[in-house]
Amino acid sequence: MSTTQTMTPSSDALGTSAAQARSAVLEELILKDPGRFRILTGDRPTGRLHLGHYFGTLHNRVRLQNLGVELFVIIPDYQVLTDRDVADNLTEHVEELVLDYLAIGIDPARSTIFTHSAVPALNQLMLPFLSLVSVSELNRNPTVKDEIAHSRQSSVNGLMFTYPVHQAADILSCKANLVPVGQDQLPHLELTRTVARRFNDRYGNGTTVFPQPEALLSKAPLLLGTDGTKMSKSRGNAIALAADADETARLIRGAKTDAERHITYDPATRPEVSSLVLLAALCQNRPPQEVAEEIGPAGAAALKRTVTEAVNEYLAPIRARRAEYAQDRAHLRQTLREGNERTRAVADATLAEVRTAMNSHY
Repeated sequence: MSTTQTMTPSSDALGTSAAQARSAVLEELILKDPGRFRILTGDRPTGRLHLGHYFGTLHNRVRLQNLGVELFVIIPDYQVLTDRDVADNLTEHVEELVLDYLAIGIDPARSTIFTHSAVPALNQLMLPFLSLVSVSELNRNPTVKDEIAHSRQSSVNGLMFTYPVHQAADILSCKANLVPVGQDQLPHLELTRTVARRFNDRYGNGTTVFPQPEALLSKAPLLLGTDGTKMSKSRGNAIALAADADETARLIRGAKTDAERHITYDPATRPEVSSLVLLAALCQNRPPQEVAEEIGPAGAAALKRTVTEAVNEYLAPIRARRAEYAQDRAHLRQTLREGNERTRAVADATLAEVRTAMNSHY
């Protein structure tokens, strides 16, 4: 299996339409030869994962794993500090993430779950990578600008500013050649590709040290939170995977709808109602138009009952597995230890290759 193969991407920044077209090609290549790909993905340990995460990224990770793609799942604990002063309840949040991963079907025998802080080579790689990126490039990254605008801090710390290079070190440390992302994350990935390309040009001596990882754009639909805004850990508007059936029912009962009684699926003009319809449809594996037509004149109360039943039925086996894993916290820590050890070996080998390329072996 070649995990360092460059997938012949253009060196130009990928626009969304180009990335979508390329993603369709990549999906075909994955089906033909999944062992050709290595993926890095992950979630910051800042709170409980929710249905937006699940239908947005989590179930796709399981799909790719089951197809035979090599999957690295990072828990970037240091990156919690990008937009907050301290990392509150970090151990608990990390363990909760591992619980969610195992419950949805991430298999430690086939995939690698690890924490950033347990892999020192990641930070050692970031230093030479920072020398390959200008301050102006960091300053104009639109994703960083947006994160800074929504930061909880009164001033922006250096970790937030260098976050894209931090992420590049994570991706390139294991020589991932494919990264599942949303449209808003394309600038982050393009900077990773820039770092890889510049390192190869400056230090590769005619060889390819790093692949230029490609974006696998998610087809995930947008699920709104119960208040009609973006579903978010911090806004209290999300249905967590760890929520029980009663909490789920309570949250859905309080979800925002609109004044029109007849239920239709029209995301452009009825976003809150349509998001609820879509959630039921995803859980039932049905077209949202069909769900809306079935409810029709019965109104918002019937819609919420349908959504509650669909979500609770869908999550029941995930919740059962989660409860089982939660009984053995030692197993969670063992999963992380094994993942950390595996990742350290991969990242240390990459760092050794970087030192050789830079003539910095002493």
